[in-house]
Amino acid sequence: MKVDGREAKRSAIYLPVSAKFLIALIGAIAWMGFSIWAAGPWLADLKSYVGTAFAIFLVYGIAIIPGFMNAFMAISLVLDKRPPHRPLPVYPPISILIAAYNEEASIDETLVSIDQQKYPGELQVIVINDGSADGTAQVVRRALERYGWLSFVDLKKNGGKARALNIGFKEVLHDLVVTVDADSFLYRGALASIVERYHADPSNTRAVAGKILVRNSRQNWITRCQEWDYFHGISAVKRVQSLFQGTLVAQGAFSVYDRAALTEVGGWPECVGEDIVLTWALLNAGYRVGHCEDACLFTNVPSTLRQLVKQRQRWARGMTEAFVKHPRILFKMRLSTFFIHWNLLFPWLDLAFTIGFIPGIIFALFGYYWIVGPMTLALIPAAFALSFLMFSIERRMFKKTGLVVRKNIQGFFVYVLLYSLLLQPASVLGYLDELFRKPKAWGTK
Repeated sequence: MKVDGREAKRSAIYLPVSAKFLIALIGAIAWMGFSIWAAGPWLADLKSYVGTAFAIFLVYGIAIIPGFMNAFMAISLVLDKRPPHRPLPVYPPISILIAAYNEEASIDETLVSIDQQKYPGELQVIVINDGSADGTAQVVRRALERYGWLSFVDLKKNGGKARALNIGFKEVLHDLVVTVDADSFLYRGALASIVERYHADPSNTRAVAGKILVRNSRQNWITRCQEWDYFHGISAVKRVQSLFQGTLVAQGAFSVYDRAALTEVGGWPECVGEDIVLTWALLNAGYRVGHCEDACLFTNVPSTLRQLVKQRQRWARGMTEAFVKHPRILFKMRLSTFFIHWNLLFPWLDLAFTIGFIPGIIFALFGYYWIVGPMTLALIPAAFALSFLMFSIERRMFKKTGLVVRKNIQGFFVYVLLYSLLLQPASVLGYLDELFRKPKAWGTK
């Protein structure tokens, strides 16, 4: 069989996933080595004020380890050349679970977006009303008259998202199960795309996470900077984790799961971070979790500082729950375990940033550069460079799917320069919530 020059060239430069991982790891280690050398004077100076142990805790937590992570991410993103998913000759039937709590204002639009998908296979949609105190149940009952694929489970008492999903799961008819948040809107072709990716991924894949984007981004500066977080940071992390065979969170907002695998791991666990704990259960069972970068769902994000902080507290708490429930995952010999160990460092990094970097900014304003000085300022161009790389990749995906990246310069600068000042302290609060066993409740995302 004749192979043209382009095909031959593509074959010649093909790199297996393990080689990409090794290249990214070597590059990140090299960058960390340079950072340690460059930070020598800073570390020596800081030791004289706070002692050796605390100085190492701060410098490595604020700059060295985050620099290693960013270098690994950047190299991995450059190397990520994922194969496209293609239309299927026959699309399998799917069941969609929507757990709803006080979603009177948005649940109807969510159902409209599902109908507009025109999914080319059989469709079953189950809305589980989790004891809503508003008119959610009445809105869904009216929708039953319009959609033949819709069914309704009306729970009279609120019991939490995991319980609602598990009750709805008992009504599932099909082998592929999709979860969609009740305040979301599926972009065109999202259901077909995520099912195509599921079938195109390696045979041991048992879940695929969709791409979450911000629906209410124009509301205020808080939602504008979250637009960049979802478009940039969260998407890039999922891309890299998926490249190395293990997306760590198949988020409940939009993901597809294998029904038999869900049954095997016991469904959704009763906890704050039910989606991350479920995902780790699948990884712990030896399965792969993927990511479909062009299966897009728009969702409403927190619009007040209080809501945003509470959300990130829950996310941090969910990660802690995952470690507690699945400690053996740390010893699984697979590429994705690298990211599990990576997550072990987050409490250190979040705490160092909260108790070191933020006070260091205040000290720097008064001329004391013990913590925040020239070395930390040098990280700002690196942050912008990584953001530009993420932007370039995501813009190509947007163009492919017919989406347009809107101008949001204010949100971008807030995201790059100030976002961590809010979110990393919030994460610390989340770790403390789990440590002191604070009550758990339904939350936003």
